[in-house]
Amino acid sequence: MLQIMSLKRLLLALSAMALATPLAPVSAQNLSFDAYMQLVMAKARAQGVSEATIQRMTSGLTPNQRVIDLDRGQPGSPTRRGYPAMRPYLDTHVNPIRISRGRDMYAATRGLHGRIEREYGVPIEMLMAIWGHETNYGAIKGNFDLARSLATLAWEGRRRDLFEGELIALMKIADRGFPRSQLVGSYAGAFGNPQFLPSVYLRLATDGDGDGRADIFNNRADTLASIARYFQDSGWRQGQPWGVRASLPGGFDVDAYRTKINAPVCSRVHERHSEYKTVREWRELGVQPQKYLADDVLVTLFQPDGPGTPAWLLTSNYRVILEYNCSNYYAMSVGLLADEIAQ
Repeated sequence: MLQIMSLKRLLLALSAMALATPLAPVSAQNLSFDAYMQLVMAKARAQGVSEATIQRMTSGLTPNQRVIDLDRGQPGSPTRRGYPAMRPYLDTHVNPIRISRGRDMYAATRGLHGRIEREYGVPIEMLMAIWGHETNYGAIKGNFDLARSLATLAWEGRRRDLFEGELIALMKIADRGFPRSQLVGSYAGAFGNPQFLPSVYLRLATDGDGDGRADIFNNRADTLASIARYFQDSGWRQGQPWGVRASLPGGFDVDAYRTKINAPVCSRVHERHSEYKTVREWRELGVQPQKYLADDVLVTLFQPDGPGTPAWLLTSNYRVILEYNCSNYYAMSVGLLADEIAQ
């Protein structure tokens, strides 16, 4: 009885420490990895994860320094003048091989398209483009043990709330019968064909073929339905493109129409866009969409590489792509890849 009470007091004390003082970086942790994992395990139990799953997912865990190095090596936000040219990025990511593989996968899944598009309203080529960018249509999904990676990043402490929550979400996924050996992915915790984080899987992963299981690792129907549901949840507007190329009159000053709104999320992304105007208003200024857009559609003008380079009119659906990955380079390449796959 005394030992049990001592353990309870220890866990309460550790909980208080964790709540009162954020943990320092790896070089100065004030809790050992094992002690911290005891706290996480207690939280997982409180959220209904079975003891068998908790033990299975935490057995033998140790910090992974490679994960910490990769996380700390991520580039910081660029300055407004520090954006690399977009054209080289697009040429690399919207390349003939990726386009060809996307068209092949589009043909191979044709039997799934009608139902998914009817239910979610998202074009299949857009789902293919996400799949192609995230994992090269399932060829490159990552091989990090997700439990170890997420435990490492949570313990390291810089973004503890995020990664601790994702670790517990991963345990909940494992509780549905997925073996730990299958729960592998990127060093930062994303996994499966669409590279969902565990919390996103729990919220939006979808059984696309009615077998009672949302398998985004190997099942094409589940993968496409899950990405489609993500886009639907993010506000995709059916029947509207993500954007179209635009021609500008000579000497047109795009910077004169830069947005004045300071976006609370992804500010470095949105500061590069113009203010929103209707297609009709842009036409009156001499900006002409090169494909059809209804006059009353609100769009923003984007010319990423400066005067004399390609420009686009972007609809609100472009911002849905940004919900998947907050990067203009990513969103533009996904949109353009989708257009190529659809041809």
